[in-house]
Amino acid sequence: MAYRKIREIGDPCLTKKCRSVTEFDQRLHSLLDDMKETLTLFNGVGLAAPQVGILKRAVVINLGDKMLELVNPVIVKTEGSYVDVEGCLSVPGKAGEVERPMKTTVIAYDRDGRRFEYTGEELYSRCLCHELDHLDGILYVEKVKRFVETED
Repeated sequence: MAYRKIREIGDPCLTKKCRSVTEFDQRLHSLLDDMKETLTLFNGVGLAAPQVGILKRAVVINLGDKMLELVNPVIVKTEGSYVDVEGCLSVPGKAGEVERPMKTTVIAYDRDGRRFEYTGEELYSRCLCHELDHLDGILYVEKVKRFVETED
């Protein structure tokens, strides 16, 4: 495993749509492992492949007790909505209020190509939506209702 450099706002990788993963091989496993290490190093909640310069549909989310890996994730259901503050490792020093679903269900594949369903609520719903936006070249700052002061 290795740490990967996080791309920041202004980097073209963050504005492009990602390609689907077609090979569930050692290269994908290495990417996911590196993303998990990078996410842990920066104490983040979620990280999408374009944030480390790879235009593939892959995401890792820190669930506290384990890391969730999502390959080719698709949102299939959302419920409710709420506004809360979010930030992004690719947009350092900023935070803003964004409306997101209270509950989000995705269908994705694991690193070995096995299909599964995951439902996240509140923070994990927010994280799913935020990270999947990255896969479509969308940064949260495009959805901010109001920026808030951050502690640096």
